[in-house]
Order: sequence, then structure tokens, then C-alpha cells
Amino acid sequence: MADQEKTFRFVIVGGGIAGVTCVEQLSSQIPSAEVALITAGPQIKAVTNYKQVSKTLEEFDVEERPSSVLEEKFPNLTVIHSAVKSLHTQSHASSLFCILSINIINSFGARPKLLTQDNPYVLGIRDTDSAQEFQKRLANAKRIVVVGNGGIALELVFEVEGCEVIWAVKDKAIGNTFFDPGAAQFLIPSLETNKPERPAPCKRTRYTTEEPAPGGSQTFTADRNARGDGSGPTGVGSALGPDWHEGIVLRGAEQVSRRVSLEYQCEVKKIFTSEELLNSPQQTLRPENERSWPVYIQLTNGKTFGCDFVVSATGVVPNTEPFLHGNKFELADDGGLQVDDHMMTSEPDVYAAGDVCTASWQHSQLWQQMRLWTQARQMGWYTGRCMAAHVLSEPIELDFCFELFTHITKFFNYKVVLLGKFNGQGLGPDQELLVRCTKGQEYVKVVLRGGRMVGAVLIGETDLEETFENLILNQMDLTPYGEELLNPNIDIEDYFD
Repeated sequence: MADQEKTFRFVIVGGGIAGVTCVEQLSSQIPSAEVALITAGPQIKAVTNYKQVSKTLEEFDVEERPSSVLEEKFPNLTVIHSAVKSLHTQSHASSLFCILSINIINSFGARPKLLTQDNPYVLGIRDTDSAQEFQKRLANAKRIVVVGNGGIALELVFEVEGCEVIWAVKDKAIGNTFFDPGAAQFLIPSLETNKPERPAPCKRTRYTTEEPAPGGSQTFTADRNARGDGSGPTGVGSALGPDWHEGIVLRGAEQVSRRVSLEYQCEVKKIFTSEELLNSPQQTLRPENERSWPVYIQLTNGKTFGCDFVVSATGVVPNTEPFLHGNKFELADDGGLQVDDHMMTSEPDVYAAGDVCTASWQHSQLWQQMRLWTQARQMGWYTGRCMAAHVLSEPIELDFCFELFTHITKFFNYKVVLLGKFNGQGLGPDQELLVRCTKGQEYVKVVLRGGRMVGAVLIGETDLEETFENLILNQMDLTPYGEELLNPNIDIEDYFD
């Protein structure tokens, strides 16, 4: 199309979940409108097996499909395989632009926040290509270092077999984005093969956890019931897409099933090649690291580890660069394009959704933005509605999905449901926690403020998500129930039905 010019009523940039969902919504509401989807690769991300679990909770799978499938479904759609170099908002004629998407091949939504750029031994996992590259490198690896504590790191560390994993996290516990220390300790035994005992459920209103000291470590070996300790205590107890690792063999070159060593409260200080390390006599390796490794990583806790490669799983940043030059987009503090409650940016007729945007309207007290697949789908769907309403001159109200934060995922082979202010975000000391834990089976945490439920974490097959969602939305005063709210001998679902 280099020598041709064609106009479209809607132009969608990005073939990820938000972009594809927006295309589907627009094509359904205005089937006669010409729609263009610009994506760098031949594959798009499609939502499959969608299930509305409750008012705001939803489950779905994500599949990569040829873009031609989308064109066959919607005759008004033209898919253009090209990267976007720039956007000229002042010369868009009558078209409405939408900059959105998450996890697309050219990552318009977000890009990995790598530890260092252009280092061949540092790999960021963000899209299908990088996941396949990881699988290829892992096949010949005996040890890798994973740096990060988000969703990708949690999934990766659990799935990798046949390779020693050094896991460096900057926090006091794993999964700090999603869990409190109690939930983290509930999940830790999953790194061992031996099934944890399943005592009768116990309820309690407060709990304490032993945490490794700064720089402390824990080691979990899957082929024997042993745990090597570092300098800290080892008490164990109580947002790629969903199941991105399914169908991918993540096995290294060793015979061990799983061996994970955790390094807490530390970050990366420096990354060396073997040659650079030899020329740095001040660097001290652990005694067992006598063999030579392609790359070495020094942590702020003073430890240095050799490995085959480093996985940078330290999050993403909004990829706004292709759209900023010559335009007047207002950016949020996190670098995302600010959008109002109709998903429109500061540039007229330009919308944004997914990882590239930051929701800048007045949020519900029970909702927060997290760059997750569920929110990408919700934002794409709502943006499509807003764009159609704009063209049709119809009023539209903020969708109900932004009333309550909800997310369903899976970590360490447990179903995980997050509701509302699940980690007490922004509540300060004005909160009360109720916790019920059955080792190896379930972990239930409720966050209360003023006697009313404002958040919850459900790990395992608890079947409490719909009941708790209703209690959060209804803001019922639960003070009279006290600790009995999580009594395992009471059928709370039936009680509040």
C-alpha cells in the first residue's frame, strides 16, 4: 500500500486482546463501517472459551490465530501487516483512531522493562517469539537466573523443569503484586514434589509470618524432601496471557525435576560475561561454582551466580514512542497515554486501551488498573462501544466492569481469584483481615473496612468468588458475623444466598 491511500472509518493499531476485541465490538455495532487493523505480524490474539463467571468475573483462554480468520468473520475489516512508524493526529480526516492492545508481536501495548538492553544473555519474555526463544535456550541450560516477582516470573519458575533456577525477588515474599506474605507461604510448598499434608481447615483473624532476612535465601528441590537454608528463616505455610506456557515444553538439560533457590530482598547490581568476571578479582563466587558459565549476575545481597542466561521478568512499560512525536498526548506518571472515562486520549478522536493507556478518570473505590489480560479485554470491548457511540451520537455510561476489580488466573497450579482491594491497596491501617488456610488446599483472605468487605484473595477451589463479589458490591455490614464469616463449618454461599 506504499503508493495507495485508503481511508477507513476506524483504524485500530495492535492485534492483541484489546485490539481484536475492539474490532469485534465495532464490527458488530456498525457492520457497514470500514475498519482497518494494523498489526506487524500475521497472527492475532483471540479470546476463546469465554465464560461470564459472575457479574464482573470472567474467564477465557487466549489463542493465536491467523489474521485471515478475523477478516473472514468480518467482511468490513481489512488487516494491514505493517509496523507503525508515526501517527499524525491532525491529518486523520474523518477516521477514529484507536491505539491499543497488549502482547502483540511488535508490542504497541507495552514492552518488557529489561534489566539491560542489547545483552545477548538477558532475555525478556513478553510475546510468542520471546517465549519460543526461551524454550530453545532452556533446552541446553543447566542453570538460569530469573529476576522479577510478577505473573510471568511466578508461572515460569513453577513450570521450568530439568534446570536449576535462581529466583531473585526484590520483595520479602514471592508474588508481591498479587499476594500478601501469608498467601506466598501457602504457595511455596508447591515448589516441592511431596504433597503437603491436608489438616482440617482452621480460621483466624490475624496471622504472622516468618520472613527471610534481607538478602536471605530459600532452596526447594523437587526430587528430594530437603530444603537448604540461606541466612534467613525458612518458615513455610499460610496480569504472556493465561496459560501461555501450555503446550510448550519448558525443560532444561539436567535430570532434576525442579530445583529453585530463592534470593529475597535483592536486585541486580551488575551482569558480567565470563571474561569480564575474570578481569574483576573483587568478585567472589560461591565455592560450588567452579565451572565456567557464559554469564554471571551480581545481586545487591553480595552474592554472584553464574548461569546460562538471565530472564528479565521485571514488568513492562507502556510503549508510546511511535505515537508521541508531533502530537500532544498527555502522559500519566507511569508513561501511559491518559484516557478519560470514554477511553479517549487528549487528542480528539484518538482512543487508547490496554497496556498503552492509563485510566485517568475518578476510579471506583473498589477498582484499580493493573495491566492484565482481563482488563485488556474489558478495555477493548468498552472502547469499541465508546467509538461506536461517538459515531452514532449515542450516550454511553462507564461500563460496570470498572466498578469492581476482578481477576481470575492460575499460579502454582492453584486457581487464584482477586477481588477489589485484595491487598488493601490504598487503605492504610484502616483495614481488618480475616484469613482461613487449609495447607495444600485453599487460602482465603478477606479485607474489611468499617465492617464491610472491600477485597478478597481466593486460592484453590473455594467456590466463594460469586458470594464475596456480591458482599463487596452490596457493601453489607458484616460486623455481626465477626470471625464466623470464614467458619469452614458454615456454608457461607447458602447463608448469603
